[in-house]
Amino acid sequence: MKPVLELQSVSKAYGAITVADDLSYQLGSGEALGVIGPNGAGKTSMFNLITGTVRSDRGTIYLNGQDVTRHSAAKRCRAGVARSFQIPQPFSRMTVFENTLVAATHGTQNTLAAANAHCLEVLELTGLIDRANDPAGKLTLLGRKRLELARALCARPQVLLLDEIAGGLTEKECQDLVTTINTIRQTGLSIIWIEHIVHALLSVVDRLIVIDFGRKIADGDPKETMASQAVQEIYMGVDADG
Repeated sequence: MKPVLELQSVSKAYGAITVADDLSYQLGSGEALGVIGPNGAGKTSMFNLITGTVRSDRGTIYLNGQDVTRHSAAKRCRAGVARSFQIPQPFSRMTVFENTLVAATHGTQNTLAAANAHCLEVLELTGLIDRANDPAGKLTLLGRKRLELARALCARPQVLLLDEIAGGLTEKECQDLVTTINTIRQTGLSIIWIEHIVHALLSVVDRLIVIDFGRKIADGDPKETMASQAVQEIYMGVDADG
């Protein structure tokens, strides 16, 4: 079976600063892949390359076996790639439902009736159905994080990219969000999740990648990867010889 997403030797630099250095990996159908690394390691830049908001200098990106390397961000969204952002920025004066409807109508080719129905399903799934008619600007931080999830899901993605979606939440809020993400996983959606809150990440993902200076330094079982010397030295700042 072909992977739903594949990066082959993807590289990107801004002058002397390399944000993606020969990145290669695959994402299987229904797989949840975690990504960790120090600040500035190139994690968000990798998402920008996958979604098409930034073009790579070299390498190839495949979605369901199709080369999408030179496709626009809009075309990639319609093909099945959606993401959340570190800092939620909903349309604050619009309702929660209206925010999701924007994604459902602009990110897909749904009819309006189908988009309406799908938005309601997604709001139920993400725990926002009771806030559907509230202005998005009145949501708590957890509510805005849930709305980030909902807007991405309303684009009917095959690959969902989550960028530090648990950041800034309390421990209880983080646990609630993890429960929601695990519920979303049951739909069979493929997920890549960048996160600094490692215990939350490890409770969801099947596999873990570690990135440093744009280069993949580890890829494998989450617990084994976290215990590796390379991760201890580079990500956690522990001297393996100490």
